[in-house]
Order: sequence, then structure tokens, then C-alpha cells
Amino acid sequence: MKTIFTTGQVAKICKVAPRTVSKWFDSGRLRGYRIPGSQDRRIPREHLIRFLKEHGMPLGELEDEAMGKILLVGPDAQLRLSLTEMMPAEDFKMEVAASGFEAGIQAESLHPDCVVIDFVMGRSEALMIAQNLRRNHDYSDSVLIGLLSEEDNASGFDRTMFNETFRKPFDTALLAERIRTLVGRRKQLA
Repeated sequence: MKTIFTTGQVAKICKVAPRTVSKWFDSGRLRGYRIPGSQDRRIPREHLIRFLKEHGMPLGELEDEAMGKILLVGPDAQLRLSLTEMMPAEDFKMEVAASGFEAGIQAESLHPDCVVIDFVMGRSEALMIAQNLRRNHDYSDSVLIGLLSEEDNASGFDRTMFNETFRKPFDTALLAERIRTLVGRRKQLA
């Protein structure tokens, strides 16, 4: 995953001439830096993604890393609908799994930045999914959010495997905001 691009690489991504990228850079529309003692320009990935989004340009090969990928495990239809409305499709890709088995398959293909596990499927299955994700090196830094039922007293299990837990009923807008914040932090560090 490349973090710094040359003007030639940006030109290839944007399907324009390198001189066009140089003009964007020199005019200040595309942020980056010059290599000291040289006229060569370098553009950090996050500035390139922001520029492409601001100008409605396709992200091409950067699309997968620019979008936040969320896996909802066992959510009810209302929660799924609410989150879909609050998380814009151009910024987030959302997949749903009904069981632990499906969650494993979806995680393998999606490589989620965030996994939201609804304890409505049963505490033991929800905890098993979380433990399996934490054990797998590919998902060890994925954000895990647990949605506890009203009856669940949250004792008797290691809550440190979750980045956040919410007890039902909760404000879906707050959940969406926390997902945006945590995934945004993860994307900055990646």
C-alpha cells in the first residue's frame, strides 16, 4: 500500500498528463511537498484521496483503501437500515453476516476496518466471533464494537477485546459517529 506518490504516478491514477498534475500541485489545489534540493514533487496518499473526492474524480485503485469497510454481524433490519442511511455509500462499504460462519467468510473477502457484533445472536457466539477475529493477525487491528442487549450485564467476559460496547437501547447516530471516528483514526495510521 503506497503512501507517497510521484507526479507521474498521480498522473497515471488520474489518467492525465504529468504536467497537469504539476500544475495542480503548483497552484496549491493538490497538496504535497518538494524534495529538498530538487524540483521533484511528492503527494501523500491522504492528500491525493481528498483531492480526488473534492473534484468528483474516480478513486480507481485507491478506492478500496479510501473507503471504510464495515461488517455488521447479526444486526436487526432496523439497525442495518439506520446505519446505511447515516454512513454514506461513497465513504463506507457495508456488508452483513447473520452468523459466525458467515462473519468468517465475509471478513475474509472484505477485510473490514470495523466489525459490529450484535449480541442478539447469543452471547457465546458473539464472543467467539470477537475472539476469533482478535486471534487472526489479519484482523487484530480491526475496530470491534459490541452491541449488548438490555438483559446482558456485560460481566463474565473480557471487554478489552472490544474497542467500544453499546448497551441497547442506544442512539444509532452516536454509534455511526463512533464508527466514523474509529475507522478514520485507523485509516490515518494505515
